[in-house]
Amino acid sequence: MITLNVNQKQYQIDADPNMPLLWAIRDIIGLTGTKYGCGVAQCGACTIHLNGEAVRSCVTKVSRAVGQQVTTIEGLSKANDHPAQLAWNEANVPQCGYCHSGQIMSAAVLLREKANPTDADIDAAMAGNICRCGTYQRIREAIHLAAKLQKEGAK
Repeated sequence: MITLNVNQKQYQIDADPNMPLLWAIRDIIGLTGTKYGCGVAQCGACTIHLNGEAVRSCVTKVSRAVGQQVTTIEGLSKANDHPAQLAWNEANVPQCGYCHSGQIMSAAVLLREKANPTDADIDAAMAGNICRCGTYQRIREAIHLAAKLQKEGAK
């Protein structure tokens, strides 16, 4: 048995330590907000936080997460009210929506590191996240809006 701390809750799972963390999260724990996109860490759909850093769960082994804090889109906020989540809705970012949990998880790390990111900061931070619908302009707009919401919430 392996113990994982996911979204502030401990799970005892029976899994191969070499299993991709994505499948432990989705298939064993049952949190399906993290998506499978490519399986080779190229698209970003499976992005989660491991101790606060954005990682691709499709290539991260379960063994790497032992003793670490795993955060999925379901655990980013209690009421889906993280500034990035609110901004994504307000800016009407999703079309198919498939990539957006990974996009939001990457954006959350960017916003934690840079409270007021420039377009260049956003482009650099989000470069590894692919949106097949091509909503990149709305993603950038949402991140700027999230920065503003985050600043307003801190007052």
